[in-house]
Amino acid sequence: MSKAIVVHELGGPEVLSYEDHDPGRPGRGEILVAQEAAGLNFIDVYFRTGLYKSDKLPFVLGKEGAGIVEAVGEGVTRFKEGDRVAYNGVSGAYAEKVLVDAERAVAVPEAVELKTAAAVMLKGMTAEYLLRRTFRVGPDTVLLFHAAAGGVGLIAGQWAKHLGATVIGTAGSPEKCKLALEHGYDHVINYNDEDFVARVKEITDGRKCDVVYDSVGKDTFPASLDCLRPRGLWVTFGQSSGKLPEIDLAILNQKGSLFATRPTLFHYVATREDLEASAKALFGVIASGAVKIEIGQSFPLSEAAEAHRALEGRRTTGATVLTI
Repeated sequence: MSKAIVVHELGGPEVLSYEDHDPGRPGRGEILVAQEAAGLNFIDVYFRTGLYKSDKLPFVLGKEGAGIVEAVGEGVTRFKEGDRVAYNGVSGAYAEKVLVDAERAVAVPEAVELKTAAAVMLKGMTAEYLLRRTFRVGPDTVLLFHAAAGGVGLIAGQWAKHLGATVIGTAGSPEKCKLALEHGYDHVINYNDEDFVARVKEITDGRKCDVVYDSVGKDTFPASLDCLRPRGLWVTFGQSSGKLPEIDLAILNQKGSLFATRPTLFHYVATREDLEASAKALFGVIASGAVKIEIGQSFPLSEAAEAHRALEGRRTTGATVLTI
């Protein structure tokens, strides 16, 4: 019998139960993956607490992982036993073995370690769509990325620099600022010591930014809007500090005819074509060395609760994985 992290009731990290769990055999169109690692993300916290609703209780937590195909179901032609695969958007990743819709899995090239793939299927693809599709970042772009030392932030900083942008970030400690500076950022603002709005204006000689990427939420609103030039884009894609207040859209007019969007990865990889294109771009920049993946923490699957405490306590940098 394999093991998994099962949620029987919503709540704090203590509700994460490490127990026997049989994923079953793959049905039509499915593959059974023997996992090497699963990724840890704030979306897991949202499902654990009930901020995002699962369609059932109990459920196995987790949305991304990587491993080896152990068995294939009827009709599967993309993969065979022994293939190296990774996936995202599939529920149940906190497990030794998981059933995955073959259409939601991608092949992992030999140049990319499975543990790395598990760490980046959500974070790396998020960076991909943010920088290449939500706003097309290029050499003329000046951007601000909050939580620069986080999992998405460290990938985005390197990738944005690779695309030629001027990259400004925020972080909450000298150590995190230093880490971000080592991962592509031109400037990193310690928001506990400095007014990030004033510093952005200073860094940009008053021009401010073309785009602000904000996964922090409550603590950075509405100040993020004050970092944008007229007709700039505010991308709010998370809420690690708490839910945003109700927003009167008139504020976008008042702050300079701004644009705003609340994207999610799953709408950007909804088709097989988009999923494969995103994976190809992501694995390409990793394999080339343009983006180096920082796995800051690794916890055994059985210690998922402690991993959640570290994530929520802002004691993590880069990506965090649960190893099988």
